[in-house]
Amino acid sequence: MTMQRRDLIQAGAGLGLVGWIPVTRAHHGWSSFDQDRPIYLEGRAVEVKWRNPHVELVLELPETLQLPADLARRPLPAQTAAVDGPALLAKAVLPSRRDRRWEIELAPLFRLGQWQMPEIRAGAALSVVGFTFKDEKGDAILRAEYVFLDGKTYGLRSGPA
Repeated sequence: MTMQRRDLIQAGAGLGLVGWIPVTRAHHGWSSFDQDRPIYLEGRAVEVKWRNPHVELVLELPETLQLPADLARRPLPAQTAAVDGPALLAKAVLPSRRDRRWEIELAPLFRLGQWQMPEIRAGAALSVVGFTFKDEKGDAILRAEYVFLDGKTYGLRSGPA
């Protein structure tokens, strides 16, 4: 165990957070999400937590979710990260699971500010393309790569180019 990790665990123990540290660390990493299978979701935000370490919202899907015919042709903003957005949108599929509510993880507030994304409020209609867990196992959580909101597209992998 590294000294930094030991110090973090000791500090967390003093605050009663020992069980929280490893879970949070694993929950936020990209490695737990299947980046080979982008998922498309749309619906209305029913809960929003506009805060760091990243914005979270609960998206309620319609009873019948359909992949938009124009999804692969939607214009995408340039990002500083090398993301092949058109290929990602072309590969996007609907989830195989039937959950009506999904937790959506967005980027940190700083990055959303870089994109000048307006604060999403409960009731807002939006759609997202992102990644969930391998084989869609576990909770219905999607890490957003692109957010489509009020006629604009926001790339969340990095800042605008």
